[in-house]
Amino acid sequence: MTFKIKVNEVEHEVDVDSDIPLLWVLRDVLGMTGTKFGCGRALCGACTVHVNGVPMRSCVVPIENVGESSVTTIEAIGDTPIGEKLQQAWLDLEVVQCGYCQSGQIMSAAALLAANAEPTDSDIDAAMAGNICRCGTYLRIREAIKQAAQASATSPQGG
Repeated sequence: MTFKIKVNEVEHEVDVDSDIPLLWVLRDVLGMTGTKFGCGRALCGACTVHVNGVPMRSCVVPIENVGESSVTTIEAIGDTPIGEKLQQAWLDLEVVQCGYCQSGQIMSAAALLAANAEPTDSDIDAAMAGNICRCGTYLRIREAIKQAAQASATSPQGG
């Protein structure tokens, strides 16, 4: 079947089975490999993307369920003020070790800061709970989110 999908503000037509997960459309059909395959069961968060601004596990979202929604991936999150600040904080605090989970971590963090400009540690922990980091950089992830929130609050254009 042919589906129209809007990814990172660009319209695409894809010819795939209706039940193929969004993850595989992004990676295999559109060549956007920043979104990672982790567990395939929505348990690890490596495949997190935004669908209409809501973080979703793309490994379990069938393409037929995407419809007219707008999908944002790690390839474009840095074009947003929040995403840019998160990516800078990730670099400043050297969050990344192996890096495999980081695109999903940043996508979840961006959704959190879009909804809550001043998250507490509990807010951060709750929002990030579904993202697993095998390297255990959770404390640096939390600090990077706080730094990005503070940078957003003090920047002229806001978050």
